[in-house]
Amino acid sequence: MSSQHLVIGSRGSDLALYQANFIKKILTEQLHCTVEIKIIKTTGDKIDTISFDKMEGKGFFTKELEEALLNKEIDLAVHSLKDLMTVQPPSLKLGAVGYRADRRELLLIKKDSTTENGIIPVIDGGVIGTSSNRRKCQIAYYNSKLEIKDLRGNVPTRINKLRDGQYDAIMIAAAGVKRLELNVSDLTVLELDSEIFIPAPAQGILGIQIRDDNPEVEAVISQMNDTNDFKAAALERGLLAKYDSGCSLPLGVFSEISGNTFNLKAILGVSENEQWVGLKKISITGTSIEDVIDNAFEELKAGKVCSS
Repeated sequence: MSSQHLVIGSRGSDLALYQANFIKKILTEQLHCTVEIKIIKTTGDKIDTISFDKMEGKGFFTKELEEALLNKEIDLAVHSLKDLMTVQPPSLKLGAVGYRADRRELLLIKKDSTTENGIIPVIDGGVIGTSSNRRKCQIAYYNSKLEIKDLRGNVPTRINKLRDGQYDAIMIAAAGVKRLELNVSDLTVLELDSEIFIPAPAQGILGIQIRDDNPEVEAVISQMNDTNDFKAAALERGLLAKYDSGCSLPLGVFSEISGNTFNLKAILGVSENEQWVGLKKISITGTSIEDVIDNAFEELKAGKVCSS
């Protein structure tokens, strides 16, 4: 087992390659494998001009990686777990989840577009960029005076679009900026409280996907599983799994685990006539992951809409 040669499948973006090389380093230095990385272009990489909610299908950043796994072109795929569908394709499984980075949202604002007001302190009428419905509904809730404009591209590309003046502000995951150690000192940088502006399910967690017929690989990869991150992912993705939807669902989830007690905060954006009208907000505490998920889902279904 110590001489296993493994092929990691990864998207070609800077962040995806950082994550793949991060896992490669652990596999080589701690688990004594030899490792190579194979870059695979996904639908989400090929189509970078369309908002996620306008794209057909699901798994925009994972489908081609999963096909490579099934075709035995690679032995494992490294994903941002928030991009991975909650139901695994036949013959595939999650071998490990862990290495959670900062789950917060990062609000980057041009200096001359910054105010001192509110959770999203951008000038009235300013243009803020994101292609995430989850972010859009919360932005509209906390600052209805902004124009929300779609934003696609990898992390450095998105930041450069802000610098080029296409936006007054953008919102991206803090984990990506921190993992890539990007310099954003020329911008106003705000790390938003995850219990107020709620992130995506499993944001910041890495997921390692493998085939279910390869016990030798599974024996190695399972050593990388983190128990707390596994439980957090089960909570957060468990609620997402209640909906037949992918990354276009305007659902934010935040979990906390204290011993055998689980707390789940969630928001669900509500729209009418293609306009965001408010959020449903819930907070559930319990001692069973399954019960917390079920109760959260029922409360979101029955909950009242909070308008800004």
